[in-house]
Amino acid sequence: MVQNWTPNSWRNKPIQQVPDYPDLDALAATEGRLAKFPPLVFAGEARRLTKALGQVAEGKGFLLQGGDCAESFAEHGADTIRDFFRAFLQMAVVLTFGAQQPVVKVGRIAGQFAKPRSSNIEKQGDIELASYRGDIINGIEFTPEARVPNPERQIMAYRQSAATLNLLRAFAQGGYANLDNVHQWMLGFVKDSPQAERYRKLADRISETMDFMKAIGITSETNASLRETDFFTSHEALLLGYEEALTRVDSTSGDWYATSGHMIWIGDRTRQPDHAHIEYCRGIKNPLGLKCGPSLSADGLIELIDILNPANEAGRLTLICRFGHDKVAEHLPRLIRAVEKEGRKVVWSCDPMHGNTITLNNYKTRPFERVLSEVESFFQIHRAEGTHPGGIHIEMTGNDVTECTGGARAVSAEDLSDRYHTHCDPRLNADQALELAFLLAERMKGGRDEKRMVVNG
Repeated sequence: MVQNWTPNSWRNKPIQQVPDYPDLDALAATEGRLAKFPPLVFAGEARRLTKALGQVAEGKGFLLQGGDCAESFAEHGADTIRDFFRAFLQMAVVLTFGAQQPVVKVGRIAGQFAKPRSSNIEKQGDIELASYRGDIINGIEFTPEARVPNPERQIMAYRQSAATLNLLRAFAQGGYANLDNVHQWMLGFVKDSPQAERYRKLADRISETMDFMKAIGITSETNASLRETDFFTSHEALLLGYEEALTRVDSTSGDWYATSGHMIWIGDRTRQPDHAHIEYCRGIKNPLGLKCGPSLSADGLIELIDILNPANEAGRLTLICRFGHDKVAEHLPRLIRAVEKEGRKVVWSCDPMHGNTITLNNYKTRPFERVLSEVESFFQIHRAEGTHPGGIHIEMTGNDVTECTGGARAVSAEDLSDRYHTHCDPRLNADQALELAFLLAERMKGGRDEKRMVVNG
């Protein structure tokens, strides 16, 4: 058991990014109701994810983590979830083929409702209102009524998460992820893109392999790994009252787990070592993510690793690096060297989205070429340092949106207004996400070839 920790010990610490609820009694009543609700995920599932991430930390796998910037109540629907899952499966199969390693699939879904903000106030014209902090807290509509934090939204978020998880489990375990369906995962609007032909060729090779395996008696009916997949959920643990209410002790181990999602992460704005978010996360046994931005020093990172993973357990901690394409070469090597010097076991993951946000035509966007540039640098730096580039963390959707510029279809600044649907930050559409997956696959294949040359050399 973690010393001097309880699910509510975070309440005695300073806290950042906390909503200003006007009715604290109503908030406490809502959290009390949530504390009686069933868990959304289970301790055994979280342990399985930790084990899979432990393999990634040892250089024997790759983490694909992605999904919505901020889930919304308005866009919740079976088709949206299905299309996201299809795009995710496409990326995963491309990466598996390229890496020749297991791909650990973790969605930013079924809980990614709260968002940190750089300012407490949003201004439009002469009107100032409280900032939108995600549907779990307040509404996106620019009205005084919508922007008041409402604890009942936590109940709505829990119920939407439960419904989403139910469908995702059905997709992952009920046959939709069967490799026999690899051609059917192609989304309609991607079929005419340059990525479609690359994917078809890859799918043809997989289908030929499946036919051969059937000929020798190995089928999806007899082998569950060909028809099912493990799919885990994750979100930023920002709203700690909600997290506390869903924190439960595991009867088999006596450990505490956040049952709101399999993996939770700590944002770049809330990673102060003596503050509430680090205090809460140090006591739960879920695998954790830690966002690492340009302001994080090497000594500061080692201090946080010691707090969050004192046992140095492989798979416990994923470092999600988000520097920006023009800053990654300055900051990433010093962090890698500090971690390697101290012998810490971590998963290194690249978030090429959050450091590359700009504004064009009054829309926040992320140029795809900058996303690719940061990914390229991430891989090159790890190769130079002799460490494993273990994962990617992206904001993406299965919908045909125009939120990030560039890509093979060359979304322009003028195109942004066509289908700009995000509730917060711009996401890659499925076509851009697939293009990124192919780039990653090429880099991972290149890394395998380099190792082979060293071994044979």
